[in-house]
Amino acid sequence: MKLTVLGYLGGYPTRDTGTSAYLLEADGFHLLLDAGSAALLALEKHVDPLELDAVLLSHYHHDHIADLGVLQFTRQLKRRPDGSRTSLLPIYGHSEDQDMFKRLTMDLVSEGIAYDEHDRISIGPFDVTHMKTLHPVPCFAFRIEDRTTGKVLVFTADSGFKPELVEFSKEADLLMADTNFFEGMENHRVHMTSTEVGRIAHEANVSTLLLTHLPQEGNLDLLRKQAADKAPGVEVVLAQKHLQIEI
Repeated sequence: MKLTVLGYLGGYPTRDTGTSAYLLEADGFHLLLDAGSAALLALEKHVDPLELDAVLLSHYHHDHIADLGVLQFTRQLKRRPDGSRTSLLPIYGHSEDQDMFKRLTMDLVSEGIAYDEHDRISIGPFDVTHMKTLHPVPCFAFRIEDRTTGKVLVFTADSGFKPELVEFSKEADLLMADTNFFEGMENHRVHMTSTEVGRIAHEANVSTLLLTHLPQEGNLDLLRKQAADKAPGVEVVLAQKHLQIEI
């Protein structure tokens, strides 16, 4: 499977870089993982939005769903070259916030499909398990396995440090971790630090650690070094717009 970073900032976009959005592809299937601001413009560089097969949302904070409405409008208004409409788009989200979950369904455009912490669901070629994170609103981390290759991607979504993330990330080929803070802000209840995600990557024995949900300001090379110092033997990579990783 292949991951493409469409946006990676936490909170708000700046300097032509959007917030959390990622394209995950395998066997011709296109899954949008979160839909933050500027996601659609970045997505168009790789895949026509009409070709998306599904969307998977971690939670409903604006920096993770800002482009969801315009994605729905795109699929409502844009036509294929032959004039036909595109297919109904499944959008997977939790139902703990019923008002937000209802917005995932749009007549003839998209259908909201609920998941919860105890579900194991199949989305195209992927099997997905969930874990509730430490965040002010219900938010879920995902462990995504490609059924064909057995490769595993773990996305922490937004979370303060939870020891359970180590077991959830065990032996992952790629760990995408919320790294919004530098060393010194440990035990925050909303996001993790570079040292905390490095510790998770080391203890879980992951192959590659992708630092994402990054801060808008600060020395990101230092952020990467702090994480790498806690994760010897793990490849540590900073998210960048249009970065592609073969898993």
